[in-house]
Amino acid sequence: MAAHYQARYHWWFRFNRPLVHFQRTLRKAEYYESCRKDILGRIYLTVLKFKLMKLSTNLGFTIPRHVFGPGLSIAHWGSLVVHPDVRVGKNCRVHSAVNIGVFDGKCPTIGNNVYIGPGAKIFGGITIGDNVTIGANAVVNQNVPSNVTVAGVPAKIVSEKDSSKLVMKAYEKLVRK
Repeated sequence: MAAHYQARYHWWFRFNRPLVHFQRTLRKAEYYESCRKDILGRIYLTVLKFKLMKLSTNLGFTIPRHVFGPGLSIAHWGSLVVHPDVRVGKNCRVHSAVNIGVFDGKCPTIGNNVYIGPGAKIFGGITIGDNVTIGANAVVNQNVPSNVTVAGVPAKIVSEKDSSKLVMKAYEKLVRK
């Protein structure tokens, strides 16, 4: 929720804000899988998994549980495929048509405050640093240092600017009065 700047979740979000509803369902499923080991928790987890599968199909997402850190922000509906072994830090902004996957049995590790542009492809046993901007349709198959912007096929550093203006700080906006 915080990634979309909603201090409260309302029941009508499931109808007019499906991305927020998807993220809430994803986080609830992660919580019940990790923390609730009682029988009622397991039953509700089964309901949440079914609901998450249905939402994923409708929105075009393949996002496993426990991959993204807090502050995930999905910009648009559309194809979004993430391998279950990928690890992504907090405050990640992801656009549509993004693939984050495996190559030679290894998956990427993505840092905090990363902006991933539309159509980007990220694969292999690489590490992407913090505050990185990945441009639209970039193919990232090599390590990326922190605080840079990469773009192209294959992705190369095009700027020393970080992602601070593209990745919105949800928690700061919620706290601001």
